[in-house]
Amino acid sequence: MEHILPQSWLDKVPLPWLSTLLAATVAVLVVLLVRWIGLVVLRRIAKSFILASQLLKRAEQPSLWLLPLLALQAVWTSAPDDLMLIKSVQHINGMLLIAAMTWLGLRCVTAVADTLAIRHPLDIEDNLNARRIQTQVKVLMRCLNAVVLIFGTGLILMSFPAVRQIGTSLLASAGLAGLAAGFAAKPVLGNLIAGLQIAISQPIRLDDVVIVENEWGRIEEISGTYVVVKIWDERRLVVPLSYFIEKPFQNWTRSTSSLIGSVFLWVDYSVPLEALREETTRLCAEIPHLWDGRVCVLQVTDASEKSMQLRILLSSPDSSRSWDARCHVRERLITFINRNYPECLPQLRAEISSKTVHPAEHGRQPASEVARQPPV
Repeated sequence: MEHILPQSWLDKVPLPWLSTLLAATVAVLVVLLVRWIGLVVLRRIAKSFILASQLLKRAEQPSLWLLPLLALQAVWTSAPDDLMLIKSVQHINGMLLIAAMTWLGLRCVTAVADTLAIRHPLDIEDNLNARRIQTQVKVLMRCLNAVVLIFGTGLILMSFPAVRQIGTSLLASAGLAGLAAGFAAKPVLGNLIAGLQIAISQPIRLDDVVIVENEWGRIEEISGTYVVVKIWDERRLVVPLSYFIEKPFQNWTRSTSSLIGSVFLWVDYSVPLEALREETTRLCAEIPHLWDGRVCVLQVTDASEKSMQLRILLSSPDSSRSWDARCHVRERLITFINRNYPECLPQLRAEISSKTVHPAEHGRQPASEVARQPPV
């Protein structure tokens, strides 16, 4: 090694360390070569399998660190115990190894979630089952990531003897500390439990149409502590997870996305109802992309001293098309009535009596004479 490293460096490094470093270098190079060959072979094998492809894709970067660290750990473990600083090197390598394994665990959880998302896409007509599965996967993935991180961090901390001694000394007061931490972290724990409840019972799912705080929107994101609702005008409403467990809300796509929309019109009593019913049926038939053919009804639902109320019910495949269908029918019916029956729009009636009033009967002059008198 004299032609690789200066002689002054070699004099400062003990001879046992030189052989150990040489063995470590050889082990890392061999492991990297085996990793490269293995990736080439596994990519060809896993090409037709979604889960295997995603696992291989996600594990590629962590394996670049994990496999060399495993090889180094084997070299450091087989080194002489009296080698200078060997214990510190083993400890540091062990912590790095645990960190790499934690990273690999997180990437594997993400690979499984991505696989389920690919197998159940949301961009299909009937995506109810896909939204149910993806909601469960996203919530459970965040919970598993938290567990993996806590487990990996705990292993790294437990590798320090001082931390183990502190944990033993605090064991007696763990009950009181846990109680205080529970009260302090009540919102966080409440949202965590709410997330598990949502993943299991699923009162909401991704892309569900909901009414929350009198706002219409779709479930855009479900995180570990909050839900993002995309409002129809591009605003975002951020709601804690516990809200959907503790408070009532409307879910328009809980079991199906089909809806029955309503259109209300006020018209005069003289309007021909049968003509309006025929026109309503024709209007629904001309929008097959908005009307699903289940319901198309016109009924008189209210009446006042001036006009009567008409309600048109029509069904649509989803809430967005229901809104468009209602606007379409409302506009066309108003145009139809205005063009064919303009006298049937709401009117204010007044009756003028032609009875003559004699001024002698009331002891006063007629209004026409009063009007002709000059002002005083």
